[in-house]
Formats: sequence, C-alpha cells, structure tokens
Amino acid sequence: MTTVTVEPTGVSAGDVRVVARDGARVTLTPAATEAMAASRAIVEAIERDQRPVYGVSTGFGALATTFIAPQRREELQHALIRSHAAGVGRPMPAEVVRAMMLLRVRSLAMGRSGVRPLVAQALVDLLNHDITPWVPEHGSLGASGDLAPLAHCALVLTGEGWVRDADGSRRDAAGALRAAGLAPVTLAAKEGLALINGTDGMLGMLLLAVEDAAHLFTMADVTAALAIEAMLGTDRPFAPELHTIRPHPGQAASAANLARLLGDSAIMDSHRDDWEHAVQDAYAMRCAPQVAGAARDALDFASQVAGRELASVVDNPVVLPDGRVESTGNFHGAPLGFAADFLGIAAAEVGAIAERRVDRLLDVTRSRGLPPFLTPDAGVNSGLMIAQYTAAGVAADNRRLAMPASVDSLPTSGMQEDHVSMGWSAAVKLRAILDNLTSILAVELLSAARGLQLRAPLTPSPAGRAAIDAVAAFAGGPGPDLFLAPAMEAARDLVAGRELRARVETAVGPLA
Repeated sequence: MTTVTVEPTGVSAGDVRVVARDGARVTLTPAATEAMAASRAIVEAIERDQRPVYGVSTGFGALATTFIAPQRREELQHALIRSHAAGVGRPMPAEVVRAMMLLRVRSLAMGRSGVRPLVAQALVDLLNHDITPWVPEHGSLGASGDLAPLAHCALVLTGEGWVRDADGSRRDAAGALRAAGLAPVTLAAKEGLALINGTDGMLGMLLLAVEDAAHLFTMADVTAALAIEAMLGTDRPFAPELHTIRPHPGQAASAANLARLLGDSAIMDSHRDDWEHAVQDAYAMRCAPQVAGAARDALDFASQVAGRELASVVDNPVVLPDGRVESTGNFHGAPLGFAADFLGIAAAEVGAIAERRVDRLLDVTRSRGLPPFLTPDAGVNSGLMIAQYTAAGVAADNRRLAMPASVDSLPTSGMQEDHVSMGWSAAVKLRAILDNLTSILAVELLSAARGLQLRAPLTPSPAGRAAIDAVAAFAGGPGPDLFLAPAMEAARDLVAGRELRARVETAVGPLA
C-alpha cells in the first residue's frame, strides 16, 4: 500500500488524492516531529510566564479579552471543540473528511501551531485505522477556517463525537477508538484551537475538484467531437493557426483535442467539398474550444490557488521561531472561495454548451439528416427525447449552483468575525456542479454515439469507433426504446472513469 510521508514542508496534491481516495497510509517524518516539538516548547514557555496570548490564556472570537485561569486551560480546549462541533445535515463523503484530516496534519507538522507531536500523530492514527469522523455538511462559514467541520474531526480524537462506518451508519467515537486500540487525547493549551483553525475542508474539496475537473474538461472535448462528427459539422474552426491569433492557452489545448479527435473520419470526409453544407456551424459546435478552453484557464487559476494554499501555514495564532505568538488572518478562506466559485461557473458553462449540442442532435430540423430524437421509428418510440430533458434540468440546476457563494458574507461571533468567506459552501457547490457535469456529458456521449451509429455505413473517426463500442456494450444500437436509466448510469461511469478516455487516447494519441 502507498505511504504518504508528512514533512515540515507539507504534502502534495497527489498525496491528498491517494490518502483521500485510495486509503494510503500516512507517516510523520522525524523532521516534522522536531518542528512541532520546537513550537510546543514556545507555547509552554508562554504558559510558564503567564503571558496573555489569544487562544492560550484567553477565550475565543468575541471572548478574546476574557482571561482564562491556568487551571482551566485544558478545560477551555475541550469546551472549544465540543461547542464548535455544531454542524447539521448529511455527512460529508469519506474522501472529503480524509483529505481534511491529512491537510490538518500537514499544517500542524509545519511547526507553527504549538501542538505536541502526539496530537498530529493521533490524526494520523485515525487515517491509518480508517476511522472517519462524522462531519455534517453545514456549519462552516470559511471564517476562522472550517471551524465546525474540523471540530467534528477533533472531537473524535478526544473519544467523543461520532464516526461513520463503511456502510454509512453512525456510531460513537469512543467505541471506534477502543476497537482500533487507540487512546483518546487530552488536549493541552492551544491544541484545541490549532485543530480547528484552518481552511483544510475547503482546500481538500478544491484539490479533489481540480483533479476531477481536469478529467471532465478533457472528456467534454471528447463528447463535443463526437457530437460535431455526428451532426456533420466541420473541423476547420479547430485549425491551430486560428487559435494562435487569440492566444488563450486553454482554448488552444481544447482546439487541438478536437482536431485530433475528428481526424481520419469518413463521416467528416463525406461533406468536406459539399457547398450545400453549412459554411458556419452553430456556436455550440464552432465555439466549443472557446468555452471549454476558458474553463481550462479557470481550472489553471484554481489549481494555482490550491497549490499556494497547500504550501501555507493556516492557523491563528501562529508560533514564530523567534518566540512570538501572533494573531493572523491567514485562516480566511477568500482565496479558496473565489477559486471554487470561479471553477464552478466555468464547469457549469461546459455543461451548458454540451446540453445545447444534445438538443441540436435530437432536433430533426437541425441535425442534418438524423431521425427525430435519434430513433429510426419516431412516434411509437421517443428515442433520447427525455434524456435531453434530464440534461436540460441538470444544466438549469448548475446555473443556480453557479451563483457565487463568496459574495454572501454574514457577520458572526458578536461582530468580531464580521466578514466571512463562505469558502466551504463554494467548494460544496463546486462538487455538486462537477457531478452534474458528469451527467450532462453522459447524455451527450449517449446521443453522439447513437448519432454516429445512424450515419452507417460511413465510418466514424477512431475516437468515434471507440465510443460506439463502449456505448453499444450497454445501450445497443438504433432500434426500439429501452429502459434508459441503466444506460445513463453506465454512460456516467464511462465519463467519470478512465476506461473510455484510455481507449480514445490509444486510438488518437494523448489528449490535453
């Protein structure tokens, strides 16, 4: 099994993926342990000197000026975790929670949080024993980071709260720790605050979304090419010289994909010299690389933001090597909220233009000779009519979800936290948009493959042949109507997975 080592310099996006999705094990390096021990020594010196420091000898948020007596500071940390574990709603997926825990370990291991190494090791133990805290969907404002979600994780370390079993059921954390042979942690000064004051939830979701979006945007080029081919579109607008004169990198990459995917096609060759054919295709066909390319550029921005956050110390207060403990605003999730909102808008538009191609494929007045709704026996049979309804409904849902969350700040904590990022909400919405995009592309895949089948005996491109073979395995060929829901689910799996992409790339070469 893969093992991810956590250094004081942090972890990589790939590390987050394999821990979150593949269950990789985690270890702390000696350097990480030493960095944490050094910062902890500074906190303990503050304790001895009775200096007033936020979160060490004071309350939290609007209670920052309330002095806490030394004998109650352990109680303070546990009370903080209990009170902040106040989320409601459905549990977050295990991959999100695991990513969040690893990222909190990463931040602690940088040696700026003043926690004992055993606290970070306790989080590592949860990951390695596959103990997943029950983290409700609602509760974070992205204000002092993801307070409520991280508190639900931290509470499990202390033997309280809930965990989520593999079957999705909920049980008490104490029993899960006992079954794994793990002892609850008693938190010392600063440690409760350090466990919850971070952007780890929104960052984890953004990192996973960046990976998913990169794949889906490539698959959007695949399904677009298949649809264009099935509608007897032209590939002339995808020539590279037309994109060097507007040098957006994502646009050039998408256009190159489309040109490659449409190559070596008897269907495309059949109408190249036909002047009765449309001189210009509709925007949903001709402007595919401009829209998908802009989405790629938005993805590049989101990836850069996530990468910078992955290298950041996100806590408050932070322990500096010179002995100072300073309050910061680094927990504010604005960079991540903006990036998640931007990427969500882009992904929604990739789905919106794909749905327009589906509608054109099914419309007998615009599909250039294909039968109504892609059924050879329209009337008795409805073909893919209602599949397009589904795509349209999902595209409409994405339009609503694309409304930015990061502009919707609400003041909290007695106006101490008077501007919040809503970054968690932005990242949750982004995940929903990408899931919806998968469904829209699945409908385009089904529709385009059926359209290419109906162009027989003309031979489609190698990419088209790969798609037809993959789709025919569960949807057959043109004929009487079939129960579409299973075919839709199978098409979703093809879009989300890597098998069809691998087949296409074997046929045409690597895609960007």
